[in-house]
Amino acid sequence: MRGSMLPLLLLVAAAHAWPRDDSLYAEEERVLFAGGCFWSVELAFQRVPGVIHTAVGYAGGHTLSPVTYEAVVTGTTGHAETVEVIYDPQRVSFERLVDLFWQLHDPTSLNQQGGDAGTQYRSAIWYTSEAQRAGVAASLAKLPADVKRRVVTQVSSATAKGFQWEAAEGYHQQYLQKGGQEATTGSLKPIQCYGNRGPIKKMDKPGIRAILKGEL
Repeated sequence: MRGSMLPLLLLVAAAHAWPRDDSLYAEEERVLFAGGCFWSVELAFQRVPGVIHTAVGYAGGHTLSPVTYEAVVTGTTGHAETVEVIYDPQRVSFERLVDLFWQLHDPTSLNQQGGDAGTQYRSAIWYTSEAQRAGVAASLAKLPADVKRRVVTQVSSATAKGFQWEAAEGYHQQYLQKGGQEATTGSLKPIQCYGNRGPIKKMDKPGIRAILKGEL
């Protein structure tokens, strides 16, 4: 498979969530993350304690629904490959989710992650509340100064007029888990980004370990 921050470009709306039983959850919040190929990013968030549900989809584009993977990968629709994360804020803080997001990709790389190039692979966060917006700023402030000043991640509102997010085709949902990779909460097993090929994300790192294990 193949942008201001704070100072990121402050640029997510009602979502088409992948099917799930909403009656099971009394309290939840939602955020969208884009950090390159959505398969590996989704699997990482599936492992976080307090994450209720994930889905992959397409966000931030300028073409009308329906949106397809074949169209998005051309780089002409304006969409980014995106992971929707539904989480319980009583079990995991938003700031910790953002902390993990920085570590799952290179937020200083413009429109490219590894060999995947194009605006569809841009780094972006779409928040759904002002509290989340502040959480992005707080998490960003913790990055090393030499990294922070080079971050190109777009930070945008999910409730902005005209914003669209659509769930991707069914075969993309939980793709790596379906292919046999570990999605168990707290798992530190490496993630092979494209299934049986491609780069590997190492998860057994101190910063990632603390988040996946629910440590303070």
